[in-house]
Amino acid sequence: MRVTLAYGRHGLEVELPDHADVVEPKDLPGLPDEAAALRRALREPLAGPPLRALVPPGARVGIVICDVTRPMPSWRVLPVLLEELPPSTRVTLFVATGTHRACTPAELEAMLGPELARSLPIVQHDAFDRSRHAYLGVASTGGEAWIEREFLEQDVKVLTGFIEPHFFAGFSGGPKMVCPGLAAIETVLHTHGAAFIAHPNATWGVTHGNPVHDEARAIAALARPDFSLDVTLNKRHEITAVFAGELFAAHAAGCAFAHQTAMAPVDRPYDVVVTTNSGYPLDQNLYQAVKGMSAAAQIVRPGGAIVIASECADGLPEHGRYKDLLREALGPEAFLERLAEPGFQAHDQWQVQVQAQIQRKARVLVKARGLSPEQLRAAWFEPIDDVTRAVEALTCQYGPRVAVLPQGPQTIPYVRAGAFAPA
Repeated sequence: MRVTLAYGRHGLEVELPDHADVVEPKDLPGLPDEAAALRRALREPLAGPPLRALVPPGARVGIVICDVTRPMPSWRVLPVLLEELPPSTRVTLFVATGTHRACTPAELEAMLGPELARSLPIVQHDAFDRSRHAYLGVASTGGEAWIEREFLEQDVKVLTGFIEPHFFAGFSGGPKMVCPGLAAIETVLHTHGAAFIAHPNATWGVTHGNPVHDEARAIAALARPDFSLDVTLNKRHEITAVFAGELFAAHAAGCAFAHQTAMAPVDRPYDVVVTTNSGYPLDQNLYQAVKGMSAAAQIVRPGGAIVIASECADGLPEHGRYKDLLREALGPEAFLERLAEPGFQAHDQWQVQVQAQIQRKARVLVKARGLSPEQLRAAWFEPIDDVTRAVEALTCQYGPRVAVLPQGPQTIPYVRAGAFAPA
C-alpha cells in the first residue's frame, strides 16, 4: 500500500506491505469557528476568573508563546487573546525557547504574522544568560528554580501553548511553558537529569508520578502564572479544542482530551516500525527526531528495527551540545556509561540519553535529506535513501509484522497490556 509520511513541508510517499498496520491519531475536525471558541474559553474558563477580570487598565501583561519548533498557531490565537485586554495594556511576548536557539526574524513573522511580529515587544528566552533570570527558591526535589526575570516582573502572566503527548514529560503545554520554556540552564539540567529521564514514569502520557513533569509543575507554581490558554491540534494544524483558565486545572483537562485522541493501543509489538517526526516544523533537526523514534520504540519488539523519515533541514543541529555529546562517545552504550559517572552533566544530555535507550532496544535507520550519510553514522544511526526498500529488507531479516506512524509522535501507540496509565 502507498502511505504518505509527514516529512518536511510536502510529505514523502512510500510503499509498504499491504498487511502493515497504520497507526494514526483520531482525525478530529478543526473547530468550525476557531476565534469564537477561543473567545468563549477566555471568557468562560474551565477554572478561575475570565482573562478580562485579571487585567486592570494599564497593566503590563507578559504572554508566553511557543518557539518555531512547535506548530502552535500563535498567529491565529494571539489576535483573539489581545482583543480581550484593555486598550491601555502593555503587552510583551516571551518566546519559550527552553534551551533552543533564538528564532530568526523570518521565523517570528511566520509564527506571529508580520503585524504582530513588528508591533509588539518580543523577548526571546536565553537559558544560558544567568543575569536574565531570577531565583524563585528550591523546587520539590532540591533543584534551584531560576526563571526569566522580565516575565516574572509582569503584572499579569499568561501562558499559551498546545498539548500533545511528550516523550519524557508526559504532555506538552501548560507548566512546560515556564519550565523548561523560560528556565535557566541550571534548572533545566536538574529537571532533565539522568535519573529523572531514566525513571519508568518519565514517558508519553504520564504526568503525575513522572519526576520530570512533577518538577515542572512545582517550578511553574513558583512563577505564579495568572492564566493559561492551551489548544489541541489535528494533523492539518487546525485547532480541535481549547482549554483555558487556572493553569493546572486547564492543563489537566487538555491532557485528558489528548490522551483519548492522540494515544492508540495495539495488541502486541511489531518487528519493524516506520515513523516520522510529524513533518515541518518538528522535523527540522535530528535532535527533535528522537521524539519520533521514541514513539516507534513504544511498540517495536526488543531486537526489532525502527525506520524514521525526518527531513532535518536544520541539520543535527549545529547549535546546542547534542552533536558534541554524540561525537564524544563511541556509541549508545559508551554514552550511557559516561552518563553514569559521578558529576557528569551536560546540556542536551537528555536527548542523547533517550536516543541511547531506544538504540539499546532496537536498530534505528534514518532517512534525512538534510544530513549526509557520514553525519548520520557519526550520530550512531544507519542512513538510508529509500524507505520502501529498507522496509523490504528489514522484514526479511526481522519478521513480517510492520506498523507505520505516518504522523510520528502526533500518535503515541502503546501495547494494551498496561504499558501506559492515563495521566
